[in-house]
Amino acid sequence: MAELIDLSQDIYEGMPVFHGLPQVKIGIDATHEEWEGMENADTDTPAVLRMELGEHTGTHVDALNHMGREFAGQSIDTMPLSLFYTEGICLDFSHKGLSELISSQEIEASLQAAGLGIQPGDTVLFCTRHYERHFGTENWPNGPGLTAEAARWLGEKKIAAFGVETMSPGVRKVSNRQVHQICGELGFTHYENMVNLDKLVHRGRFRFIAFPLKIKGGTGSPVRAVAVFE
Repeated sequence: MAELIDLSQDIYEGMPVFHGLPQVKIGIDATHEEWEGMENADTDTPAVLRMELGEHTGTHVDALNHMGREFAGQSIDTMPLSLFYTEGICLDFSHKGLSELISSQEIEASLQAAGLGIQPGDTVLFCTRHYERHFGTENWPNGPGLTAEAARWLGEKKIAAFGVETMSPGVRKVSNRQVHQICGELGFTHYENMVNLDKLVHRGRFRFIAFPLKIKGGTGSPVRAVAVFE
């Protein structure tokens, strides 16, 4: 039987979101008591919840039109489903501290240590343990991330995407903007706010699945990311 590992954060009201993006709001839109015509009921059992949130909430994928204005039109609903159903590998960068950069030379060394290679169409995940160490703290926005050079190196290997535990794929105010730009330029994407990546390291290849919502014109989407070991 296949082993499925959930790589996605819970979505809830008050959860951390990237600075300036919409806060998550969740409330009861309808109750079973209302539907059953019960008056003065002692309970409010949710039948439908009302949600307000940005596309880039929790564990999510960025569409290419999010990477820069020159990529307009390449919205999440236009991106091939094959980008979100790939083979995956996960590399151990748990030694990285706050705001530290990850270079291509370090990625190559990590691949060699793990006995892995990057194939075209792969999704490459980076385990930094930043989620378990800093989620919900003042240091949550200050995670490690890729250099612009590392992002270009990955893109030139024709990967489908890479994924990180942090709120941004690069280090904020250092490489993050350039990493986004390179993803748009080379036509690959990335996932942010992933969890449980420590359960994937040293285990070789797996099936990676993370389908987005089909949001017309969307700049990204929350995903339910899963690693599957057969």
